[in-house]
Parts: sequence; C-alpha cells; structure tokens
Amino acid sequence: MNYQKTLDFLFSQLPMYQRVGKQAYKKDLGNIKLLCQQLNNPQNSFRSIHIAGTNGKGSTAHILASILQTAGYRVGLYTSPHYVDFRERIKINGTYISKKAVVEFVASNKQFFSKIKPSFFEMTVAMAFDYFNYKNVDIAIIETGLGGRLDSTNIIKPLFSIVTNIGMDHESMLGDTLEKIANEKAGIIKSGIPVIIGERDPETDHVFIKKAKKEKAEINFVQDVIQSRLLRTSMNKAVYSTKSDSHPFLNLEELTLDLTGNYQKHNLNNALVAAQLLKKADFKISEKHIRKACSTVQETTKIKGRWQIINESPLTICDSGHNVDGLRYIVKALKEINKRRLHFVFGSVNDKDLNKILPLLPKDALYYFCRANIPRGLDADELMRVARSFQLYGQSYISVNEALNVATKEARKDDCIFIGGSIFVVAEVV
Repeated sequence: MNYQKTLDFLFSQLPMYQRVGKQAYKKDLGNIKLLCQQLNNPQNSFRSIHIAGTNGKGSTAHILASILQTAGYRVGLYTSPHYVDFRERIKINGTYISKKAVVEFVASNKQFFSKIKPSFFEMTVAMAFDYFNYKNVDIAIIETGLGGRLDSTNIIKPLFSIVTNIGMDHESMLGDTLEKIANEKAGIIKSGIPVIIGERDPETDHVFIKKAKKEKAEINFVQDVIQSRLLRTSMNKAVYSTKSDSHPFLNLEELTLDLTGNYQKHNLNNALVAAQLLKKADFKISEKHIRKACSTVQETTKIKGRWQIINESPLTICDSGHNVDGLRYIVKALKEINKRRLHFVFGSVNDKDLNKILPLLPKDALYYFCRANIPRGLDADELMRVARSFQLYGQSYISVNEALNVATKEARKDDCIFIGGSIFVVAEVV
C-alpha cells in the first residue's frame, strides 16, 4: 500500500473517535496489550511522561517537549487528535513520523489487525510506541486520548504523570460529575510513581489524594509549588514572573512564552513543575534552557491550534478549546482584545451539550455558523436555530471556509475574527 491507501485503510476500516464519536471508545486495555506484546512491548524500552486532563494536555506536553528538546534530548511526542495531517500525532523533536514508517507499520501488522480488530486509537498508540522505540528516543511525552484509567496509553510506566485539570467533557463516557471524571483521570496514577495535579478543586482533590495514597505515589499540587503572574502580553508573546518557595530554580523573572492564550499560565506552571521533577531524575535542564524553550515552543514543537493568529488585519485568531472550561477562558481572552466588533466563526459536534456551551458565548458578536467536514459535525442550520434561543445571532454556511471567507469580507480592519467551537472547525483553517 502507498501512504494514501494506508490512511484510507486506517480511517475506513477501524473505528475512529475523531470521526464517529462514542462508538469508537473502548473501555478495555486488552487489545493494546496484545498489540504491544506482538511488537515486543516497545513501551518498556524508553522513558516517558504520561499526561491526562480535560484541558491543557496538548499545550503542557508541547511546552515540556520544547524544554527537553532545548536541553538536547531526543523527545518523542504523542498527542491527539490531529488537525490536518495524521502524522501530527507522532513526532520526534518536532518532526512528524515519516509516511514510509506509517505505511510499513500498517503493512507489517495488517494480518494481526484483522485477527484482533483493534480500534483506530489502539493502533496509533502502538504505532507511536513502536516508532519511539525504533528511533531510540531519550524520553517520550504521551498524552491520553479519553479519560485515563482505560485509555490505550495507560500501559506505560512513566517517570511521573500529570493531570492538568478536571472539567465537564465526554460525560457519556467518563461520568456526569467532576468526581467521576477525576476517578477516570486518576487511573494513570501508578504505584510509587509521582503525579503532578495541575489545578486544585474541592470536588476532586480528595480523589487524587486517595489514589496517590493507595499507590504510595508522591503527589504535587502545582499551585502549592509555583505561582505565576502575567506581566504583559502582545500579539505573539506573553511575559510572566514565576515564584516558588520550595524550588528556587523556578523563580523566573521576565519569562517569555510564545503561546499567548490567557489559559496558558496553567500549562506553563504544569511544565515548569514537571521540569523540576526531571531535574530530580538527573535530566540536565538549566534556566537558560527553560527561557529559550518557552520563547520558541511553536517553532520547536510545531504545535497548532492554540490561540493561533492566522491573520493580523483584521486580527484573526483560532483556538481549539471546545468544552465549558476551555470556552470560558477563550471568551475572557476575547473580551480583553481591543476591537470594534467580534466576528465569531462557530461550529460544534453533534454530541456536545449546547445548553452548557452557548450561554458562555458573547451576545454582542456576529456569528457565522458552520459545520466541520466530519460525520460528527452538527448541521449549521440546526446550530443557528439553537443559538438563537440564547440570543446569539448570525447566518449559517455550508462549510468552515465559506463562513471564514464571508467573515473576512465583512470585517473591518479594527475588528476581530475568532474561529472555534470545535477542534475540527479549527483543523480546517490552520
């Protein structure tokens, strides 16, 4: 098979959450264990960091990858979903897995796939583990897909784990309360392995404390270790001051981060606490490495879709935040932008609870409702109809690009255009 035929096989033969949703989610680690046994358990051949959480997994992973790369390490990075190219999921030092490696992995294992019928996600996780082992990475940063306890990535034994935060998302699969969702995420905490908890919450703290105690795992609540203050921000950088009473290494004045969304403060803190644990594990990371890495995350790691500016006149921004917590941060950031009017290109998937999301959105924006080009995409006319009941007004369009084209024509130079609501909407413009 060539590369395109290989992708066609992956996308059409195996369930893929990105396209079909809930029915692709497997609550079972059996297949991934069988797959990795077939591959001689590559996940045991490299050091790793495991990251779960409702929001911030990807940004935390990329900031941390940038720090490690800048310090001279060969860093594997597994994230999901992809925006444009399937190979975004599997990177080493910012370079995508080669098309040849994707084709060869599928061709070599296709017979075994037909025997055990793994999901799309199970197969891509195994591909990542196999590739990182083959390429002899120094360390791999592995992001969970959904949840944690039963996520296919949860067969690694990492140096430490990170749970970025807990919010309401994927309730039909993970549970309908923060406590239930936290229980699923806490499933990545393993015996004797430290864990970093990104945000404290009275509804979930006890879940992590109990699990860590049971596993005899050191627990680090980020806000007990480090505090950061945003000093100023511009179009392409944010400058912070960070302070830590317990780790002087983390006292950093005038620290520049090239990820500018206001929510990135939390992800920066997560990555800095993780860097401290890496130093403790004898990784050679200096203040100089951290400063350079944080100022060049986008260039170093090729991260996409996080408060990404795609045009400066009119200011046009996209962001993949798509659940209640993510959109709350986005709306706050949009309010802080100096603009005449906000044009909001908005789409959603058909399994989102719009009654929770739509009340968060600004009523004074002009909306361009659209449907992402995936089976799960919510019909734009239906989205427009529901939005009107929340006093959100605009027109519907047959595609994301048509909506953006119209918004760009209608916007003045001193307006702002925002594209979001779904990762898959953003994927069509980055």
